[in-house]
Amino acid sequence: MDKKVQFDFEIEFSNGGGLQGQEFRLDIEGDDISDENLAKYIVEDMRLLMVGEVRIFNKKIITEKHKRNSVEDNAVQ
Repeated sequence: MDKKVQFDFEIEFSNGGGLQGQEFRLDIEGDDISDENLAKYIVEDMRLLMVGEVRIFNKKIITEKHKRNSVEDNAVQ
C-alpha cells in the first residue's frame, strides 16, 4: 500500500488564467506533506510555468495501492 495525498487546488498564473483540480491525487513519501511542499510538487510534476499563487483545499492523506503499471509491466516480452 502506498501513501497518497488527495486534495483540491487552484493555481493562478502570473500572465493570466488559472487551473483547478478536484480530488487530485499524488504519491507522497512519508505520512504527511505541507501545503507549501505540495504546491511545489504540483508545479514541478505538471511542469507549469508562470505560476503566481497556488491554493490547496480539502487535503487528506490516504493509503491506496498504486494503480499505474510499472514500466517493466508494460515491456514487450
